This record gives sequence, structure tokens and C-alpha cells, in this order.
Amino acid sequence: MPDSKLKEELLAIMDRKDHWAWKFFSGEKVSIDQLKVHFTQEYAVYVRDFPVFLGRILGKNPPAEVRRDLAENIFEEETGRLSMTGPHPILFLKMMEGLGFSPSLFDNASLLPESRFYREWLDEVTLKGSWQEGAAVMAIFVEGSVKDRKEIDDSVPDQSEDIETKIRNHPLVRFHGVDLRCMDLIRAHSLVERGHRKAAWRMVMGNIGAAKTNLKVRSALEKSLKLWLAYRDAVAAACGFDKSLKG
Repeated sequence: MPDSKLKEELLAIMDRKDHWAWKFFSGEKVSIDQLKVHFTQEYAVYVRDFPVFLGRILGKNPPAEVRRDLAENIFEEETGRLSMTGPHPILFLKMMEGLGFSPSLFDNASLLPESRFYREWLDEVTLKGSWQEGAAVMAIFVEGSVKDRKEIDDSVPDQSEDIETKIRNHPLVRFHGVDLRCMDLIRAHSLVERGHRKAAWRMVMGNIGAAKTNLKVRSALEKSLKLWLAYRDAVAAACGFDKSLKG
């Protein structure tokens, strides 16, 4: 399979990483209790351990340029020193404190069955899969979004708004009064996001090998999407959201 065809197939999967319930979670009517369900699941499923997932991939000894990209990502996730902020899991908990949630709330969050299935898949692919499968799932799928097609297109100018303006317009600030000082996670993501998106696609597409590897990478992303959609459906259901209603 030509690299261009595989890349388009992977981008087509990312085009579908867009869940109907986001309009509720980012709207002004979502309650604190509903946000608690959403954020405790997100933290336990992947936020807390994202640098651990990346470390597993690094430990599979991919090519040098891939190790460098992974090491840079891990360094930022664990220290925040590239964005001059702090460790990303800690910044997440700081943002949660701005919502009134104690860090202890996230220590032993109980996962919904679909959340657990998705988390078990992330463990499986990073522990047992090839480094290409792990990198595709973690760096492209988990860290990426429906916006990836534009994020990695060099012909599309960076039109992101000023970081502080973006934070003032963030739903947690606008609708829930989270203090701007608690939003360093958004600052960190805004500073490094586009570079990480390009690095993620570069490390995978720049090291595609045999057709069998291509098939495994595509299958890994397809499985990730299927489990992620089920996971997000379950969270939405736990929050009482109705797909037919407007946010």
C-alpha cells in the first residue's frame, strides 16, 4: 500500500473521532456532577498514564528519530518544561481543583465497563503491540482529534487564537468560573499541540514498513475508534445525555 493511501485511510479514521456529546460537555447547561463523571473517566482512562504509555513505546527501541520525538513528548508530559508550565497530569488536577474537585477524587475512580474496555486496549497495544501500532494509537489517535487533517497540513496557516483569549473563551472559564490561573493545562497544550501533531504523523508515516505492518496500524486505529466511541457513549449515558436533544 502506498504511504499516501495509508495516510488518507488513517486520516479518514481521525475524521470520525468526533462524538455527539461534546456539544453537551462544552455547553453552558452541563452540571458539575456531569462534568465529574466525564473528567474522572478521562483521567483514569488515559490522562494520568499518558506518559507511561509513551514510555512503553520508547522501550521497544524504535528508530532514533522516533525515540527523540517520543522522548520530547514524554519530557513535556512529565515536566512541562518545554511549555514552561508543569507535569500535564498535575495540571489536569489543578484545573479540576478550579472546578471544586479535590485531587483525591481522582485517586481511585471507578471505571464504567466501556471505559475499562478502552483502557485495557490502550494497555494491550502499548505492552504487546509493535512500536508502530503503539505510536499510531497513542500519538495519533489518543493525542489527536478530528482536527488532525488541518493540523498537519503545512499549506493551512496556523489560525489558532491568542492563548489567553482561547483560555478566557474556554467553557470551564466562561460557564463554570474556573480561575484563569488553573488553566495551565490548556496553555501547555496550546503551546506544543501543533508540533506534537506533526511529530506524531511523522514518526508513524516515516517508518511504515511491510504491508503487514500497515494493516496492523490501520486495524489498531479502527479498533481504537470503535472502543473510544463506545466509551464516550457510555459516559454520555451515565450523564443522562440524549443524542436527539440540542446542547
